[in-house]
Amino acid sequence: QVQLVESGGGLVQPGGSLRLSCAASGSILSIDTMGWYRQAPGKERELVARILIGGKTDYAESVKGRFTISGDNAQKTVDLQMNSLKPEDTAVYYCNLHRPKTIFFTRYEDYWGQGIQVTVSS
Repeated sequence: QVQLVESGGGLVQPGGSLRLSCAASGSILSIDTMGWYRQAPGKERELVARILIGGKTDYAESVKGRFTISGDNAQKTVDLQMNSLKPEDTAVYYCNLHRPKTIFFTRYEDYWGQGIQVTVSS
């Protein structure tokens, strides 16, 4: 009952910038948190950045200082500003909404966007 709509991917040269956006709709709860993951060919999906409870952020070491995540908890949107892009950043990026286990839920649940391609190449 949750839908995630992503936008902003594309092709960029090394050193360039892109901004990804994601909006969640449907049965959104206040306990839900959001973030961005990515998966390169032949590799496992990995966390890029996420917004934690209380507004704290968490970044992969490989993107610290280059990427910035921001979001609106009330509207359940999340953006990822990507600067100084490297070829290693090439991947399909997925918006994620995570619903943790709480007193009202017996199991956590993850919702995913369809994925958006980011290609960094000369």
